[in-house]
Amino acid sequence: MQKLGGVFNVLSTPINGADEIDLEVFEKEIEWLLKCGMNGAVLAMVSEVLRFSAAERREQWKAAVKFLNGRAPLVVSVGAESSAIAVNLAKDAEVDGASALMATPPSAFAATADEVKNYYVKIIEAVMIPVIVQDASNYLGKPIELSTYVELIDTYGNERVQFKPEAKPVKERLQELNKISENRAKVFEGQGGIDLLDTHPLGVIGTMPGAEVPWALVSLWKSLNEKNIDLARAIHEPLSKLISFQTTLDAYVGIEKYLLVKQGVFTNMNQRGPVGYKLTSDVSAQIDIAYDQLTAVVKPVTI
Repeated sequence: MQKLGGVFNVLSTPINGADEIDLEVFEKEIEWLLKCGMNGAVLAMVSEVLRFSAAERREQWKAAVKFLNGRAPLVVSVGAESSAIAVNLAKDAEVDGASALMATPPSAFAATADEVKNYYVKIIEAVMIPVIVQDASNYLGKPIELSTYVELIDTYGNERVQFKPEAKPVKERLQELNKISENRAKVFEGQGGIDLLDTHPLGVIGTMPGAEVPWALVSLWKSLNEKNIDLARAIHEPLSKLISFQTTLDAYVGIEKYLLVKQGVFTNMNQRGPVGYKLTSDVSAQIDIAYDQLTAVVKPVTI
C-alpha cells in the first residue's frame, strides 16, 4: 500500500469550447505541477467532478494515470449520492490505476451518522487501496462526526483509512480528533494551505490545495518541515489573501482558472455550468495584487 503525504495538488480541469475536457491542456497542467514539485495529484470537487458523468470521470482519471506515468500517486474522488454509485466508481478507479480514493459523504440528503459510516464502510471494503474520508462541509453537506473517524480507524487501521477534515473550526476539531484517536489519524489539510500554520504543528501528513499556485504551497510545506516559520508566515500572508476570495466552490474554481490562465497553463477560464459565480474586474484586480505579493516571496515556476 503506497504511503501518502506532502503536497497533493487537486487538478483543475481545462474545458474546451465544446464543453469537453481538454486533454492536451490537462497533460500540460500535470507536467507543470510535477515541475513545481508536487508529491501527488488529486481529482476532486474543485476538479469539477460533480459536474461530470461517470464516463467523463473515468476518462479523466485514466488520462491522469497515463500522464503521471508513475511519477506521482493519484487520488481519485469517488463521492456520490448513494453507496452503490460510490462503490462502482471506487472499483473502476482501483482497476484503472488510482493509488488511493477520496470520498465526500452524500450531501443532497440528510443521512444519519450511522448511514454515513456505513457508506464509507462499503467503499473501504470494496477496494484494497487507501480511502481518504473528506469532510467538505465548508462547501456542501454537514460535518462528519469525529467519532465516525475513530470507528473507521479502529476497524481498518490508519493506512487503509485517512482523512481530509474541512469543517470549522479546523484547528480545534483536529486537536479533538488527535485526542480521541490517540494521535492515530492520518490527516491532510484541506483549505488550500490557509490552515497549515495551525495544523502542521498538530501532525498533518500533507495538504491538498488547488493547482493555481503550487510553487507557493510546495515552498510553504517545505518551510514548515524545516521549521522556517518566518518564511512560512511570509508565504501565508498573501496566500491567505488569495484564498479569501474563494468563498464558494464555483468561486474557488473560477479564481483558480483565472490564475492558471495568467501563468500560461490554461488557455481559457471555461467552467462546466451552470455556475454561481462570475469573476469581476474589481476582484481580479485585487487578486493580481495578492498574487504579486506572493511572487515577491516565492519565485513562480514557469510553464
